[in-house]
Amino acid sequence: MSEDLTGRLTVTLDLDGVTDKAGLMDRTAAALALPDWFGRNWDALADSLSDHTLWPEGAVERGLLIVVRDWRALAEADPGQWSTAQDVFAEAVDRTPALAIVLALGGSSQPPSGHAGRSVAA
Repeated sequence: MSEDLTGRLTVTLDLDGVTDKAGLMDRTAAALALPDWFGRNWDALADSLSDHTLWPEGAVERGLLIVVRDWRALAEADPGQWSTAQDVFAEAVDRTPALAIVLALGGSSQPPSGHAGRSVAA
């Protein structure tokens, strides 16, 4: 079964260059325009993602789609923190039906580490 994500307000969470938790929290706070009192810890992130009152205008009525892109550097630099981030994203989505968070593949001009390039068979 697939969920129809069309019509939702889309926010891009661009993690290009982010390699640690602090960078992830800063980028998330900026992308979602979270208030200055956002705690920049995992519990605060989970709560903020699930709190409709903190969502961008129009997202409550339409639903919110967060597209996370350029996340591979963080995943490689700190796999433990990235795993926790994914758990927090999943928990927020489970608690909040109007929220969807997707991880975009690609988004980098560099091939994944260990790969010389990509080839596509016709």
